[in-house]
Amino acid sequence: MVAFRGDEPVEEVRSESGKLAGLEDFVERHAFRCGIVGSVRGLSPCEEEALGRLSFPILRFSPDTPVPITSRYRTPQTLGSDRLAAVVGASSLRPGKDLLIIDAGTCITYEVIDARGNYWGGNIAPGMLMRLRALHEFTARLPLVDPEGEVPGMGYSTETAIRSGVLRGMKYEIEGYIKSMRAKFPHLEVFLTGGDRINFSVDIKNLIFTDKYIVPRGLNRILDFNNQLKNQ
Repeated sequence: MVAFRGDEPVEEVRSESGKLAGLEDFVERHAFRCGIVGSVRGLSPCEEEALGRLSFPILRFSPDTPVPITSRYRTPQTLGSDRLAAVVGASSLRPGKDLLIIDAGTCITYEVIDARGNYWGGNIAPGMLMRLRALHEFTARLPLVDPEGEVPGMGYSTETAIRSGVLRGMKYEIEGYIKSMRAKFPHLEVFLTGGDRINFSVDIKNLIFTDKYIVPRGLNRILDFNNQLKNQ
């Protein structure tokens, strides 16, 4: 849960999944006039009940919700709300720019929006922890390795071989996407964000390490856009 004053976040509260614990206290601290909720997993009965008790209107972000960009995605009903919100959030910070938004969380997503506001879609790949767990769970003897630690060019032990294989693989993957997209969009700017703390450096021109609020920023922009449509 994130509270915004205008375009800027002023408070974030994390709650236990499925319960929205602390929502009432959070609402009491801010004079909310409206809100928006987006979820990739759907809302639990407890969450629905908590939202139903609020005294201000809530916009349910869905594939049918108007957004301030042009989506070229061919299956909008299957597009995750977090992916689209991240694109809207990035484009609100850098309007009129060709953008690649890389969100490294449970999965790594790569999204592209051009300077005219056309969202062309993106790709989804396993995230850092998913890769580490897959090597452990789908093999007989490979250990589950912590992402923190040495990342040599070539691993000198099973632990460093796994960590370097995963993290350097992600690094080369990210750099490859940037190089490929920059061939099409020479002035491309890149957002790298997400919940995973990536244990490697990426030295790329026009790389923007954005704050953790890129998805909430997008949801806030979508809420403002829909309120403007209502008032026209």
